[in-house]
Amino acid sequence: MTTTPTPTTDDAPSPPAPAPAQGKGAWSTLRPLVLRLHFYAGVLVAPFLLVAALTGLLYAASFQAEKIVYDHELTVPVGDRELPVSEQVAAARAAHPDGEITAVRPSPEPGATTRVLLSGIPGVDPGHTLAVFVDPYTAKVRGELEQYGSTGALPLRTWIDEFHRDLHLGESGRLYSEFAASWLWVIACGGLVLWFSRRRTQRKLRGTTGRRRTLGLHGGVGAWAALGFVFLSATGLTWSAYAGAHIGDLRTALGQETPAVSAAAGEHAGHGTAGGAGGDAAHGVGLDRVLAAARAEGLDNPVEIVPPADEGSAYVVQQIQRSWPTKQDAVAVDPATGQVTDVLRFEDFPVLAKLTRWCIDLHTGSLFGLVNQIALMLLALSLILLIFWGYRMWWQRGRGSAFGRPIPRGAWQQVPPQVLVPLLALVAVLGYFVPLLGIPLAAFLAVDIVLGEIAHRRGRRTYGPASR
Repeated sequence: MTTTPTPTTDDAPSPPAPAPAQGKGAWSTLRPLVLRLHFYAGVLVAPFLLVAALTGLLYAASFQAEKIVYDHELTVPVGDRELPVSEQVAAARAAHPDGEITAVRPSPEPGATTRVLLSGIPGVDPGHTLAVFVDPYTAKVRGELEQYGSTGALPLRTWIDEFHRDLHLGESGRLYSEFAASWLWVIACGGLVLWFSRRRTQRKLRGTTGRRRTLGLHGGVGAWAALGFVFLSATGLTWSAYAGAHIGDLRTALGQETPAVSAAAGEHAGHGTAGGAGGDAAHGVGLDRVLAAARAEGLDNPVEIVPPADEGSAYVVQQIQRSWPTKQDAVAVDPATGQVTDVLRFEDFPVLAKLTRWCIDLHTGSLFGLVNQIALMLLALSLILLIFWGYRMWWQRGRGSAFGRPIPRGAWQQVPPQVLVPLLALVAVLGYFVPLLGIPLAAFLAVDIVLGEIAHRRGRRTYGPASR
């Protein structure tokens, strides 16, 4: 989003494009191209990045806000002894006999409630569940709230999460966030290269005013935050619609998918079950023995118990701690015998599966808790300021009535073929795997070439060196 003053405009006559100077390095010919890309990408993509930054800032803060807003449902006075999980689930069922129990999350720590998750409840989004909060010491129901996702997001965080992800527009709305993520790393890397290519004296802030000071603030903050932006961009693309599908295909081809514990029950499956109909969680040996079997395998809190899907399936108990150290071990327990039939350890996950888990949790603010969330909020604030300073420089770059003059055309014509051809090949590959980068870039180049040709035919084609 950084811009530079230039002696010409797109509407003023100028000489034809100069031939590349002999003896110049590749960077001297690439720099104007990087600057032009950084400028136009910043101007055109910034509105999408601004929405992503504002909603991301809200999402990072929503973890702590959720604890305050839903304190009554989430916490209870610590009692002397926790009741069996089966009694807590029975209390939730008495209060909400409708629907089917899809999971139970026992109280993860003293003073925290147990969550009984129900699906098929009228008025609840089909993709969500109804969480019934039960006091683990008294089995009293504290309340119920709609819950979404594996992190257990409640209505406040769910609303902000969906706003950040798709602007509440569904699958079509996801294109905005993928578009922003596809271009954020390009803008960040371009700005970082441009900033460090400037002479040290030109990067000083002290004693500067006007556009130079704005440029100094924009470049300085951007240089510090660039690595964070690249990380957010890369991790955001992992669950996007198009680029995310390519990443998933690559992981599958490399055998790096996230494994799952086998939920097939043993030979006694379907025998000796009790009360398993109608969505009741008390299949076979019951929740308490299942939880005890999981504890014996080392699965400590927090855990989630998923009842058998049918008579041929087992209970699945999985750790759900996303904060560091990550706990994602899982076991399957035969409902007829209470014996563990399969064990999956997080330490046995493929490398890319582990990295994906950690990167997503770091992106969402779960991995390091409050510290992680504060870091994300600072990154979001940095991006908001950079967008403001970027547009301010565009304003300051104008002269008189020439508001926001663009960077001159023709930069790509000065790049030597031995550099330009591999660069175009790289862009083509990136464009294939990240289509919301490649398609807009191709459209921009096509429009730019057409406009340049029109200006050339009218005798107004503009070229010229760009400096910062």
